[in-house]
Amino acid sequence: MLSFSSKKIGIDLGTANILLWESGKGIILNEPSVVAVTDDFDVLAVGKEAQTMVGRTPDNIKAIYPLKDGVIADYVVTEAMLRYFINRAQGSFRVFKPIVMVCVPGGGTNTERKAALDATIEAGAKEAFLIEEPLAAAIGAGIPISSPTGSMIIDIGGGTTEAAVLSLGGVVNKNSIRTGGNKLDQAIVTYIRKQYNLMIGDRTAEQIKIEIGSALSMPDELSIEIRGRDLIAGLPKTITITSSEITYAIAPALKEILNVAKSVLEKTPPELSSDVIDRGIIMTGGGALLRNLDQLLTNELGVGCQIADDPLLCVVKGVGVALDNLDIFKKTLNLLR
Repeated sequence: MLSFSSKKIGIDLGTANILLWESGKGIILNEPSVVAVTDDFDVLAVGKEAQTMVGRTPDNIKAIYPLKDGVIADYVVTEAMLRYFINRAQGSFRVFKPIVMVCVPGGGTNTERKAALDATIEAGAKEAFLIEEPLAAAIGAGIPISSPTGSMIIDIGGGTTEAAVLSLGGVVNKNSIRTGGNKLDQAIVTYIRKQYNLMIGDRTAEQIKIEIGSALSMPDELSIEIRGRDLIAGLPKTITITSSEITYAIAPALKEILNVAKSVLEKTPPELSSDVIDRGIIMTGGGALLRNLDQLLTNELGVGCQIADDPLLCVVKGVGVALDNLDIFKKTLNLLR
């Protein structure tokens, strides 16, 4: 006899990317968190297709990133995006609405959390759960959070950085800041505009960060040739910039990230601090991949830092594990029926 039940879908609703996990299948989707809409808010494209339109749309079309600094900035567009991706995960068989768990920043307000829950329900979920980003990242990184031993994680996403110490299945101490990979990109855009009177886009800035960016000066300097619009002549222009320039440009934003980690360590009980020193700090999120960022944090914090395996996927993997073990994690989740 056939038996049907609701699918379980986990969502890492990030500022830059949205990842979906389906129970029994694993990660089924990883696309940019961008939606292309008309002036009448008709959805034209979502995800990768919409990203190709960024900076290239006519006046009557806008390519929108509906999440800013890890939270919903445009509720209507976020709901449309969630509906699109949930429907894709559901496939053609949509008799039963899915049970959905969404990851949200640990430092989000109650209003921001309710917006995420409401948008998920409106997008077609039967039930919606929330899980905090540091907890999801720690689970996905394989940290034994249920043990009485303290562990520390720093998750650097596109819009936020979350630092937390965990023990006995919960968050003991945490702090977050709305600074992440996107702010590093903006710092690069600002530096090049001021230094070279050259305007570049965010996608170019991200490419620069990935190819030559470094948190510390490197003995073997890297360089890259970039193109943009000369702000004086108004014409296309090509320049070459070096990794040391990018290190200088992003230093203030990295200091903000460093201060978040310091604040968590300063408020951590001595016994757990000792555990953190022994075990080190785990780094997750796309921002953790910046060259030498682990070394910078190690130098400044005095605690060894290491990058988790697949840091970009830790959060969504953690959401998936929590979703598959709802009864165990319900105490740390916000439930909406």
